Amino acid sequence: MTQPNTLIFVDFPSSDPAAAARFYADVFGWTVEGRPTDVFYRIVPGGYFPNPDGKDSEVGNLHMGIFSTELAPPDPNDPPAQGAGVATGPAPRIYILVSDDDSEEAILERAERNGATVLWRNLYWKEFNGYHGAFRDPWGSVVILWTKGGDDPQPTEEQIAWHRTKGYPEVGL
Repeated sequence: MTQPNTLIFVDFPSSDPAAAARFYADVFGWTVEGRPTDVFYRIVPGGYFPNPDGKDSEVGNLHMGIFSTELAPPDPNDPPAQGAGVATGPAPRIYILVSDDDSEEAILERAERNGATVLWRNLYWKEFNGYHGAFRDPWGSVVILWTKGGDDPQPTEEQIAWHRTKGYPEVGL
């Protein structure tokens, strides 16, 4: 194999893709394009992954989509293979890197104002040196917001207490 298989796209299921398109445009400020409207939307977060020097690389950010759970293109099955209702049980989670000119708290506020449920706020994950919060969108998808911890993170006891209940060794301050 000359290169590994590559993740190229992730899409959010929604019973109301037009409303989901407005939600993600409002919460993250993303460009969302109907392809066609009310059936499928392409989310274009914009920008490029940065090089270590801070300049744009040649690698564009991953595009995402929103699909109608009733139609579920490009699934040719009728009804769609994954089902047309709200997903139940474990499902993939989407991680979004918070930009330097935004904040986890501001995103969670916009998400909640647009009908999302905040699941947690401002916790620290030592294993990956980052702070995180999360919400469930109105259609059931879980989105985790990620903020880099930097060279000298200073988490509080409250921000790391969850480690003990989730199988991580004792994490001290």
